[in-house]
Amino acid sequence: MTISILGSGTSHGVPVVGCTCPVCLSGNVKNKRTRASIAVHYKNTIILIDTATEFRLQAIREGLTKLDAIFFTHSHADHLHGLDDIRSISREKAIPMYGSKADLEEITNRFPYIFYNTVQKGGGKPQVIPHRLTGTGVKVGSIEVKPIPVKHGKLDIYGYRFNKRAAYITDCSEIPEESFPLLQNLDVLIIGALRYRSHPTHFNIEQALQVIKKISPGRAYLTHICHDLDHDQLEDELPGGVFPAYDGLKIDLHPPV
Repeated sequence: MTISILGSGTSHGVPVVGCTCPVCLSGNVKNKRTRASIAVHYKNTIILIDTATEFRLQAIREGLTKLDAIFFTHSHADHLHGLDDIRSISREKAIPMYGSKADLEEITNRFPYIFYNTVQKGGGKPQVIPHRLTGTGVKVGSIEVKPIPVKHGKLDIYGYRFNKRAAYITDCSEIPEESFPLLQNLDVLIIGALRYRSHPTHFNIEQALQVIKKISPGRAYLTHICHDLDHDQLEDELPGGVFPAYDGLKIDLHPPV
C-alpha cells in the first residue's frame, strides 16, 4: 500500500495570498503546500480522501487517471471545492462518494447541479453516487476503510483507517477516548498539526505529538501545516519517527515480514 500526500497545507495554502513572510517567500519546494488531501493506492484500487481545492493540479502532478471511491472527512471548502474536477475521470463510470449524513447533505446543497437535473446540459458534471458511512466502514476493492470519529472544534468529523495499517486524521482538535481503540497498532499515522501556537479547532504541534505518543504508531507524519512552519526547521525539531509531510510525498507500507 502507498499513501500519496496530494496536499499538506492548511485552508489558505502556502504561500498565502498577499503574505511576504519567510515561508511564503521560500524557494524550498517542500514549503509549497496545496490544500490537504491524500490518495491511497493498493493493488488495483485507488481511493481519494477529500477533493481539495487544488485537486486538478494534484491529480495531474500524480498522474491520477481513475478513482474507485472518494471519502470526505468533512465539508469545509478546502476539503471539498475540488469536487467538480473529477468530471474527466468519472465520465465512463460514476464514483462512489462516502461521508457522514450531515456532510453529504452539505455537499448536495453546495453542488446542486451535480445531483439535480434542473440545469442545462453542456460542460458535463461529476458523476458520483453518495453513500452515508456507518461505523462499520466499507471495503472498496482491496482497501478496507473504517471511519474514525474525531472533533474539529464543535464539529463531528471523520478520520479514516486503511487496511488496519494506516490512519489519516486532519482538522482535528480532539480525539474522543472511544476513538483511540480504533487507532491502535498502526504502522503509519498522518495527523494534522497546524502550527506551534494553539488554535481552537486544530491540534498544534505539541498536541499532535502528545496524540502520537499515546497512539504510538510505527511512523507519524504531520500535515495540514500553515505558513508559520518552515519544513526544514520543523523536520530538525521533531522527535525520531515523526516527520513533516509535504506535497508529493509517497509513504510506502510494505507487507509485514
